[in-house]
Amino acid sequence: MKPFQVVVALLFTLAPALPAPETEPVRIVFLHGDRSHASGAHEFRAGSMLLAKCLGEQNAVAVKCDVHAGWPSTGEGLALLDAADAIVFYNDGTKIVGQGWEKVDQLAKSGTGLLFMHYAVHPDPANGERYFKPWMGGYFKDGESVNPFWKADIKTLIGHPTAEGVEEISTIDEFYHSISFSETAGVQRLGIATPTAENLATINNLWTRTGYGNVGKPQPLLWGIERPDGGRGAGFTGGHFHHNWAYDELRQLLLNTIVWTAGAEIPEGGVPVRPITEDELNANLDDYGDQTARLALPTPENRPRIKSNGLLTVEEHAKAKKKNSEWLKQKKALVDSLIVPVK
Repeated sequence: MKPFQVVVALLFTLAPALPAPETEPVRIVFLHGDRSHASGAHEFRAGSMLLAKCLGEQNAVAVKCDVHAGWPSTGEGLALLDAADAIVFYNDGTKIVGQGWEKVDQLAKSGTGLLFMHYAVHPDPANGERYFKPWMGGYFKDGESVNPFWKADIKTLIGHPTAEGVEEISTIDEFYHSISFSETAGVQRLGIATPTAENLATINNLWTRTGYGNVGKPQPLLWGIERPDGGRGAGFTGGHFHHNWAYDELRQLLLNTIVWTAGAEIPEGGVPVRPITEDELNANLDDYGDQTARLALPTPENRPRIKSNGLLTVEEHAKAKKKNSEWLKQKKALVDSLIVPVK
């Protein structure tokens, strides 16, 4: 080794090691809606807080989460949206995004990721075409999309980052299908399942010729796009029953999707997940007084089973809704049975 090389080597050997730069965390903001339905369903607050907790406690991806009720009405709240890498909407219809169409559109065009879950994927058709298709590639369209309760065996998009670490997913929920997708947005089908007469629990209030015609055909229940402006958008039609968040594989898929929507890299094996406790599942449920459910962790023994209320044609469904109160009572009883309470 030449003298000059020896000096340089000594300098590098004696110099103090510099600390590795800290990774700037991605910022996720959950905007959740008020209570609706009955206890154990549409638990938007509890679901948002559980997913945020799961993201915050792992250290494979640097994440900072904020959970906010409704649309921010203060400068401080709006500043959270401006700083967000992704915003998750989990609420009834457009009760939240409808208070800030132009703001959300501006954020989307600046690269902010957007994820809409369950009922939040359902705008009116005009705003669906104007905003939802550019933001996330598709939406629940009145007159076409449907909202049955059924057992979905969800297959992920192999090779896509959101599929990292995800095992087989099979659960019953109000999985909307027959979504209206953009033909130009490059929609990626991140999670698909096939509705059949055999895996149907019951048809809900909305049933269309499109939905009936799609029985037996694979349907995207989770999808995403990479927008030309650089941001990402995604939609997920499940999330009706809160106890489904107890399934590690479903949380894995959604945690991956949230991180992907924020533009962060998903580690090999996916965002880390661990089994949650019964107390964690029941934390932050909406208060229904003495009607508030205590949910059990689903097990192979207590998981809801399919007991079909019948695959009706559009005409038969309309007639049943209008005249057959007994059929509607049976439907309600069946849906109520899909909640997993503590015995």
